[in-house]
Amino acid sequence: PDYHLHTRFSGDCETDVEELIMAARRLGMESICITDHNDMDFPETPDGVTFDLDTDNYIAYLKELKLKCQSPDFLQNDIVPFSLRIGVEQGVMPSTCEKLNSFSSEHSGLDFIICSTHVVDNMDPYYPEYFEGKNEKDAYRKYFEDILYNVTHFSDYNVYGHLDYILRYGPTKADNFRSNDYLEIFEAVFKKMIYDGKGIEINTGSLYRGLSFMHPHDDILKLYREMGGEIITIGSDAHHLEHVGYAFSDAAKRLRNFGFRFYCTFRDMKPTFVPIEL
Repeated sequence: PDYHLHTRFSGDCETDVEELIMAARRLGMESICITDHNDMDFPETPDGVTFDLDTDNYIAYLKELKLKCQSPDFLQNDIVPFSLRIGVEQGVMPSTCEKLNSFSSEHSGLDFIICSTHVVDNMDPYYPEYFEGKNEKDAYRKYFEDILYNVTHFSDYNVYGHLDYILRYGPTKADNFRSNDYLEIFEAVFKKMIYDGKGIEINTGSLYRGLSFMHPHDDILKLYREMGGEIITIGSDAHHLEHVGYAFSDAAKRLRNFGFRFYCTFRDMKPTFVPIEL
């Protein structure tokens, strides 16, 4: 099941929710989790995009759709039931950790929350302007330091999204990335996450955005496994129908190669471990 998907409820997406579900069903999926963007206090962007989720309407709509997905009319001749899970990709930064810590208790009905870092020093690295006048290595370090701050002060999430998101957009991408340059940060991040019962995601969205690897980078995934990390989800980060379930068989092989035997699904913010079948 794809556990990182965007629809028209996200500021940067126009995909229809029901069309997304049908695309997933055509791929043989029996479940997906919609995870639209909610980025509180997102700074003004050069292209004017905002990421404030209309959370109550979003959850209400998906709850209705959840029931519809169980109906014979929706399933047509398909005897396999389809389970829709309700999630959010929570854009978190040091200034919003405290405000967002009660999000799931304030909005009942959520199955899953991805915590993601999209903003560093009041700008999304997606915009090339972020790197102007910065040393790439220093910019990467600041990004990872913010993740450490977030996992230390924010706990209302299940997995951390695209841990090395910044590598998508750096001037040299991952060409000069060496995880050992940031080892003490990653070790502290994973120690805290594992202690808190949190996990990470394999995000295949980097592959159709020009990178040669899935998030997170091999070195980061290896460290997570070596430190005892077990909770892991797989998500395409799709904003368009053609990217739903992108390279998932490769993602499954990658997990097995790194020693993972299970991936996770979530219901009511609690994980279920599912064997990885190749």
